[in-house]
Amino acid sequence: MAARNLIAWALQVVIGLFMIYSGGNKFLHLADTVSMFDKLGLPAAVAYLVAGGELLGGIGLLVPRLVRPAALGLLIIMIGAAYMHATKIPGGLLPNGLAALGVLLGLIILLLRRPVADRLA
Repeated sequence: MAARNLIAWALQVVIGLFMIYSGGNKFLHLADTVSMFDKLGLPAAVAYLVAGGELLGGIGLLVPRLVRPAALGLLIIMIGAAYMHATKIPGGLLPNGLAALGVLLGLIILLLRRPVADRLA
């Protein structure tokens, strides 16, 4: 069980920091982010929601009580990102969307993270 916990924490930290960086970068370059979302046919409000969701979700992955809700929210965002890469972004899902797929898989693992009951001998 210790290895499982260590792997989960490593995933949480790596994905959490990645999402904090990604959301923060979207906010730092908000005009470019809104323009990109507009080119994809999405309203500006979605750019704000995605940037905020990534930033807050990344922070949530680093707070033990918030891991599962944060992972669920980020999972929704990353499904959308994978879909957009596959259907609307030139180059498609592979290789440009590999980061989205990797984060998506990591979030699925985190979402499934739940305490394992200690078994009595």
